[in-house]
Amino acid sequence: MGMNIAQKIIWTHLVEGKMVPGTQIGLRIDQTLTQDSTGTMAYLQFEAMGVDQVKTKRSVAYIDHNMLQQGFENADDHKYIQTVAGKHGIYFSRPGNGICHQVHLERFGIPGQTLLGSDSHTPTGGGIGMLAIGAGGLDVAVAMGGGTYYITMPKVLKVNLTGKLSPFVTAKDVILEILRRLSVKGGVGRILEYAGEGVATLSVPERATITNMGTELGCTTSVFPSDATTRAFLAMQDRVSDYTELLADPDAEYDEEITVDLSSLVPMVALPHSPDNVRTVEEAAGIRVDQVAIGSCTNSSYLDMMRVAKILKGRRIPENVSLVIAPGSKQVLTMLAKNGALADMIDAGARILESGCGPCIGMGQAPATNAVSLRTINRNFKGRCGTTSAGVYIVSPETAAVSALKGVLTDPRVMADEADMTVEMPEKFIINDNMVAAPAKNPDEVEVVKGPNIKSFPLNTELGDMVTGKALIKVGDNITTDHIMPSNAKLLPFRSNIPYLADFCLTPCDPDFPARAKENGGGFIVGGENYGQGSSREHAALAPLQLNIRGVIAKSFARIHKANLINSGILPLTFVNPADFDAVSEMDEIVIENAVDQVKSGKVTALIGSREVALDIELTEKELGVLLAGGKINFIKNAQ
Repeated sequence: MGMNIAQKIIWTHLVEGKMVPGTQIGLRIDQTLTQDSTGTMAYLQFEAMGVDQVKTKRSVAYIDHNMLQQGFENADDHKYIQTVAGKHGIYFSRPGNGICHQVHLERFGIPGQTLLGSDSHTPTGGGIGMLAIGAGGLDVAVAMGGGTYYITMPKVLKVNLTGKLSPFVTAKDVILEILRRLSVKGGVGRILEYAGEGVATLSVPERATITNMGTELGCTTSVFPSDATTRAFLAMQDRVSDYTELLADPDAEYDEEITVDLSSLVPMVALPHSPDNVRTVEEAAGIRVDQVAIGSCTNSSYLDMMRVAKILKGRRIPENVSLVIAPGSKQVLTMLAKNGALADMIDAGARILESGCGPCIGMGQAPATNAVSLRTINRNFKGRCGTTSAGVYIVSPETAAVSALKGVLTDPRVMADEADMTVEMPEKFIINDNMVAAPAKNPDEVEVVKGPNIKSFPLNTELGDMVTGKALIKVGDNITTDHIMPSNAKLLPFRSNIPYLADFCLTPCDPDFPARAKENGGGFIVGGENYGQGSSREHAALAPLQLNIRGVIAKSFARIHKANLINSGILPLTFVNPADFDAVSEMDEIVIENAVDQVKSGKVTALIGSREVALDIELTEKELGVLLAGGKINFIKNAQ
């Protein structure tokens, strides 16, 4: 029996285990990436491991999130990351060089290699045939030190693409259609592998848009073949030597399969406040638009930007609409500036932002009260944009640009006769890596600089036989890491200061939660389905750890957040009977006796209030060892 693409990459990187879905496997990691909102903590953890130089083929530290330097905090973090990177063999992408996923695709990604990143949208790399996975910073730190990355072997879902996209219908509409079908939980425990005749009709930037937003499905990662299209893209980046053909075998088998007819798709929109709340643009058309933001790691490529420029050329944005555009990398921005497309955007009334994450993560450009904001981003969780009352709608760059001109949400096909959307790709992209600093040649001479805002991260203690505490908060389904650890422009500068951040933990759900946790000496969090979806930020586990949270009891967990809880030594427990969730009240006393033996068995009985409640704790052997040790740092130290 032949293998599919995911299996081929896993097989060549398999360190432990067998490729049986549902069992634990260990993978060798070729490349890592970090960004500055997760990177500071990841490098503090890397330093704590005592490794001199990274063991990967390539590790890159990007500055793309904390770009608003209103105080010293962000600049201090950047200086720390730059010096620690130089000392330990890590490439450093300076502020302004671009968004990590866009730049990595352009300059560093290699088909067939594994990439682990401390950002949930690391699967963008699947657009060029990488097995690219998002993880918590500690897992990335371990990989940089040469450690094995452990996951549960996913099922492989074949997405069979047929036909070809119609004009003004885009890759964004492909992934929105898949989200409409499968939901934000539909990819859990799966790798999405794209196949079929339609694959050849999609460029690498279009493929990367699809793999980027596959994260919103909850999947482990997404991957496209590495084919002639991939080779052409790498050749344009003067990296054809990095090309390797990677195709599924003709007799490859898959665990599941769906088919998407590209030719039948129409422009789509995700309504507030979830990426899977999808309708056709035609169904939702006419909604007044106050703000439009084009960019993010999902849709900021040269191809995206050129299509937007073609729509805007010679036209004018109405005075009641704010249009902001952020090209994804210095390379893209430079090319737009040289070919005149940037001038077309500016002439139309667009404001050009720095090449960074910006509006997507609420770092600037917060909408007005009750405003409608169309964005080409990947997430529209309530309040993530910086304005709780605003409604964020996820659309393609084409829909965003046309709607900005019309002042209302508009099906972009209305401009089919007015705008020529043909984009001729250059034979070579402009290549200038002068904003990427190579590791120091003499690392011993590099002094690692830590500013006063950089604090030590909390460490747990080994699991005891008696675990007790109150149910400090009870929340519903699809609680995101933005709820657990808000990441707005005011808080992002404090990503390296967990004691400060802990005072804002879960405050979008209950402003009194941090104080209540402190008053009661910690306790438990009770949640619904898909608890911890969204960003990979391990701060959503570290802040609860700082507040002495001993366990989270939920109906189900998002993959990365569950791993981060385990890495922090916090028990991730699930209700055997989901109906027991309804019976739990806030401030119920929770008691788990013989906790060590119960956790080892995978079955836990907890006394919650006056009722015995059956709980599951699904752990691999390695995860069990980490939890018993009180977290991954302790586990690593114990093994030394």
